[in-house]
Amino acid sequence: MTHDVLRQPSRGWILAALMLTMALAAMDSTIVATAIPQIVGDLGGFSLFSWLFSIYLLIQTITIPIYGKLADTYGRKPILIYGVIVFLLGSAACAGAWDMISLIVFRGLQAVGAGAIMATVNTIAADIYTLEERAKIQGWLSSVWGVSAILGPTLGGALADYASWRWIFLINIPVGIGSIIMISMFLKENKPTKYAKIDWLGALALLITGGFIMFGLMQGGQSWDWISYETVIFTAVSALLVYATMKIEAHAESPILPRWVWRKRILVGANLATIGMGVMTMGPNMFLPVFSQSVIGVGAIMAGFILASMGITWPISS
Repeated sequence: MTHDVLRQPSRGWILAALMLTMALAAMDSTIVATAIPQIVGDLGGFSLFSWLFSIYLLIQTITIPIYGKLADTYGRKPILIYGVIVFLLGSAACAGAWDMISLIVFRGLQAVGAGAIMATVNTIAADIYTLEERAKIQGWLSSVWGVSAILGPTLGGALADYASWRWIFLINIPVGIGSIIMISMFLKENKPTKYAKIDWLGALALLITGGFIMFGLMQGGQSWDWISYETVIFTAVSALLVYATMKIEAHAESPILPRWVWRKRILVGANLATIGMGVMTMGPNMFLPVFSQSVIGVGAIMAGFILASMGITWPISS
């Protein structure tokens, strides 16, 4: 399929559409973070707000490899358009949330769409550009994250202060519609002929295991003490779930997490580094705006500027 797609006559417009689509996923976390105090003030459930980020990341991470295989079977274009539509439906639902539980559920729906976006945008870019061109194109796509790291918190703070926190979700709709129109108009591809088998059982096991571990880590120290029989039970059940997931993946014909991933030192090192980077960046992204507004006492826009100052190196690096 790659050679067919390389003949695209409108690669510039396709790249613009991909950047617009990537912006949906890139801005999501930072634009939500600065509005957390307003969301909690309206919906309640302060102890649950971290789930707005955790459920999003968990579902997005698990669905990315599934969408990658679906894209090999049905084509990149329909999977990407489907992902944007689901993301927009989730955004509209988030804007109408009536309590924190419903908002968390609708954030999970958003993540189902975001997984398709993350799985296909870079793949399409790799399809339509040669190996020599991809480094420059990756810079363009990475710049979206850089701009979003600065624009997202500021925009989220402005909407929270002068409009309503619900607009941080509604603003996704015109952007997403524009990206769907551009992708439909300019991206041409032949229907794939390869059929990819999907490890649905493995994906379910990863979702259950990851969700349970995240639940225990967030409840520990709040609902129960870290040194307690609840922690012992949580640790034992987590270990059993991890073991069961590894056994399922070991016997899967086309596993989500194949064993060879853990046998290559370069991949293991890169993955561990990525985990470390996630720990260093996601924590401040989630809690710094809340700390700035609830403890220091600044407004949402200033909290957005504080968070944006952390992301100033993104566009420079890109």
